Amino acid sequence: MGCVHGKCCTRYPSSSDADSGRRREKRPYKCKYILTQRSLELVPVPSHNFTLQFSVLTQHGYYPDTVERENQDSFCIKTQLQGNPNIHFFGVFDGHGQYGAECSNFVKDRLVERLANDTTLLDDPLKAYNSAFLATNSELHDSEIDDTMSGTTAITVLVVGDTLYVANVGDSRAVIAVKDGDRILAEDLSEDQTPFRKDEYERVKLCGARVLSVDQVEGLKDPNIQNWGDEYSQGGDPPRLWVPDGMYPGTAFTRSVGDSTAEKIGVIAVPEISVVRLTCNHLFFVVASDGVFEFLSSRTVVNMAAEYADPRDACAAIAGESYKLWLDNENRTDDITIIIVQIKGLSNSGASATDNEVDCGPMLMKSIKGSFDTSSVSEPEETYGSVRTDFYDTQQSCQHSVSMNRSAAIVVPSPMMHQRPSQLDVG
Repeated sequence: MGCVHGKCCTRYPSSSDADSGRRREKRPYKCKYILTQRSLELVPVPSHNFTLQFSVLTQHGYYPDTVERENQDSFCIKTQLQGNPNIHFFGVFDGHGQYGAECSNFVKDRLVERLANDTTLLDDPLKAYNSAFLATNSELHDSEIDDTMSGTTAITVLVVGDTLYVANVGDSRAVIAVKDGDRILAEDLSEDQTPFRKDEYERVKLCGARVLSVDQVEGLKDPNIQNWGDEYSQGGDPPRLWVPDGMYPGTAFTRSVGDSTAEKIGVIAVPEISVVRLTCNHLFFVVASDGVFEFLSSRTVVNMAAEYADPRDACAAIAGESYKLWLDNENRTDDITIIIVQIKGLSNSGASATDNEVDCGPMLMKSIKGSFDTSSVSEPEETYGSVRTDFYDTQQSCQHSVSMNRSAAIVVPSPMMHQRPSQLDVG
């Protein structure tokens, strides 16, 4: 999901289709679309004697009305942050709006740079994380990039020894796989920040936002009904944020970096941070844009990833299935980016001298709700799925400069004949 002015909308017809009164039909597959990805990489975490094995894949979306549109997703993988072999960063940034690509690339560079230069990172990771997001947001406002109606979500994981710090702004997602006897469970490390959430709804309302679906804004449904069910039932026309006296910005998320107009009605860059101590039952974690989770639940993503020993194969399978489901359900696809990080060799014997016992039971997750300055500890929850639809209308493509560092290409169906292979940029 995103803002009204970001990506092309398939829920409503274009002007030419409106004349016929019919929704535009999906274009048939005409060829194969090449996906490229980063090679398999490993990085040790010597403080606890385990290894992270990871790969990443990003897939350019297909937009029939703007075929030259750039990939607005970006990602950053930075190992040995601050020169420390026990600190590693993984992040996915999903840009939106006319300058979404510029926003996501700006944020993925500046956020990790802020963390790398923060001398308090090890002493107080939560404070450092929060400060990095807010400072990056201010820098984006002050930059040459027009973020009036553009911005980016951010889902990031900072590994510090055997602890994960998961900071989320927006509706991308992180999920971890946990072994429970003969089963593998999916546990969300982040919670989508949308008006479907009661706490987020109430917060933005206090900031002056009107919360209405597109049908309500257009007078097709009663605007006084402030109950939209859940993302399963109402994902096609979700509640959105509007200024009190205008038909903008129409964001379907309640937090982001950038979006200076939406910021005035409560769309903030304060991250929600979850803290998770890894155990020997944690198998891998996934960090991905909402292009993955539009039609795939967290549970499905974890189940698919668990079928592959190599994270490169898992990334390709999940991205390919996501892309296929987009084309099965819409006449376009969103940009799709996924990082899979496998946790290898974490055990009791691998603990540090000061921490020689590792609990292999259920993890303990501490969730810090940044906007309310409160914290709570909750039991892990099983996955929830979401079906979400963007309402975007991009008129111009954005410059997105990237570099190559790839393994062999993976092939999935595509409706396009002239699309170039997407490329990856490693921060």
